[in-house]
Amino acid sequence: MGKVAFLFPGQGAQKVGMGKDFYEQSKLAANLIDQASDVLGLDLKKLCFEENNQLNLTEYTQVALVTVCLAMARTAKEKGLNPQMTAGLSLGEYCAIAMTGAMSDLEAISAVRKRGIFMEQAVPNGIGTMAAVLGLSGEKVFDIVKNIEGVFVANYNCPGQVVITGKTKNIEEAKKRLIEAGAKRVLPLKVSGPFHSPYLEEAGKKLEKELDKIQWKNPMIPYVTNVTAKAVTQKEEIKGLLKKQVSSSVLWQQSIEYMIQQGVDTFVEIGPGNTLSSLMKKINREVKVYQIGTMDALERICSEQKGEN
Repeated sequence: MGKVAFLFPGQGAQKVGMGKDFYEQSKLAANLIDQASDVLGLDLKKLCFEENNQLNLTEYTQVALVTVCLAMARTAKEKGLNPQMTAGLSLGEYCAIAMTGAMSDLEAISAVRKRGIFMEQAVPNGIGTMAAVLGLSGEKVFDIVKNIEGVFVANYNCPGQVVITGKTKNIEEAKKRLIEAGAKRVLPLKVSGPFHSPYLEEAGKKLEKELDKIQWKNPMIPYVTNVTAKAVTQKEEIKGLLKKQVSSSVLWQQSIEYMIQQGVDTFVEIGPGNTLSSLMKKINREVKVYQIGTMDALERICSEQKGEN
């Protein structure tokens, strides 16, 4: 492999059964999931592995997904896969930071548990929502929604895919204008609030108090933040960026383009689903992309890596 970056998905990637094979086949993964369950007072095995009504609720989704993704990533490292850079989409940024050594896995998991609760509480359910805009550039979408009160750009995912966020009634107005401007589709997302908008600033303030409890260290490798799409290498920067991240746009396309400029030529998506791998095909088809969501996938990649050496 060339210069490798680990990528971690955001909310929406979760699914029942995620990480179960890692728990059963990796002592490292099992220990992390058990420790997280003890620290949080949550049965993460039941939450992640069994059918339930909680996994898709923000306050549970976030902690479940981060715990499982970290369990997978630690197992991958144990088997010899090592990144030179990391990044995560929104929630996934906490995994990206933990993998740099800037905070411990349990610190990341505990912070995310609070983050999910604060985000859930920030706006009453039904008041706000998000929608994916297909077929327009990020610049075009921004130019249209900046003139609509209560609507903002949440994510710049890839060319032709932008997510907007805001009050539900205003999103409907934005949908009409975007379709008129040439958008192919504007699809509502299954979320409980207007995430990555100014409506989440209060959640950011509450989160900051939790982040104060973390024993921050300088990252051993750089991670790329959603807020600026630039590498972070100093511990002093991290807390402020994470506070801002919940209410600012996610510059995902820009983050990937930045990493490629820094010489990354191999991306490994770690977590359930293949959302980030799919986005990568629309950002840059020249780089290598792998996806680790199962132990089988991890074993295949490790075998391939041994074959190259």
